[in-house]
Amino acid sequence: MQPISVDASPLVRLRARLARLGAPLCLGIDPHPDSLPAGFPADAQGIERFARGIVEAASEHAVAVKINVAFFEAFGSSGIAALERVRSDIPADLFVILDAKRGDIGPTAERYAAALFGHLQADAATLSPYLGEDAIEPFLAFPDRVVYVLTRTSNPSAGTIQDLIVDGTSLHEHVARWVADRWPGGRVGLVVGATRPDDLRHLRELVPGPGFLIPGIGAQGGELDAAVACCHGTDAPGVVNVSRAIANASSGDDWQEAAGAAAASLRARMQELGATLDR
Repeated sequence: MQPISVDASPLVRLRARLARLGAPLCLGIDPHPDSLPAGFPADAQGIERFARGIVEAASEHAVAVKINVAFFEAFGSSGIAALERVRSDIPADLFVILDAKRGDIGPTAERYAAALFGHLQADAATLSPYLGEDAIEPFLAFPDRVVYVLTRTSNPSAGTIQDLIVDGTSLHEHVARWVADRWPGGRVGLVVGATRPDDLRHLRELVPGPGFLIPGIGAQGGELDAAVACCHGTDAPGVVNVSRAIANASSGDDWQEAAGAAAASLRARMQELGATLDR
């Protein structure tokens, strides 16, 4: 990959784009080969073409782009090459999150960080907290980069582990407090799903500092009002991710136009909710 030229740190660029757009919309890129528009090949070429088209159609309405790397890695070397090209061509003022959910220690964590922050030049990445600080710190060795730690996720079975009670408190609350206390300042945020809005609101009250990456809007049925109200922290702004509700707005010839219209509608709705919250 060629070096990507940027003029400011990731959080500075995120704040600037938020100020300009007035909505925390994050464009999710999850190009499943079974969900491509009619006529697309179900291979690395197809998902690259689709990902590029969604970015082209909808990114003007977003402050960030979140790429789920699994959809590219599944195709081996051709998928990785496609990921490199898609990432390289994302406009430089967009905040780019690579959703990889890494979580290992020592040299392995260092190499994961080198791949995501070094080679692929992501602004942020998602990480698992299960192995403790040793899985987080290697990523923070890259200056100014941001990580989001899985805390209360949006999938149906998340509570099996994340809601376990430890010393009278749910495990996801322990994770939230640990992150907020261990890494104040905004470079370590939390992944908190919109599908459990009461938990989302409670975690925002519990830890006012970290920015939240909030998935679960759209196909998963998460609550947009709660997401917009809770995403921003006092230390860092947050983002609200939407994937399928934009990318799969149409499977016909108008797929790009439909994606752009869906993103514009979501941006307007988020702006409206934000204005309501400010009153």
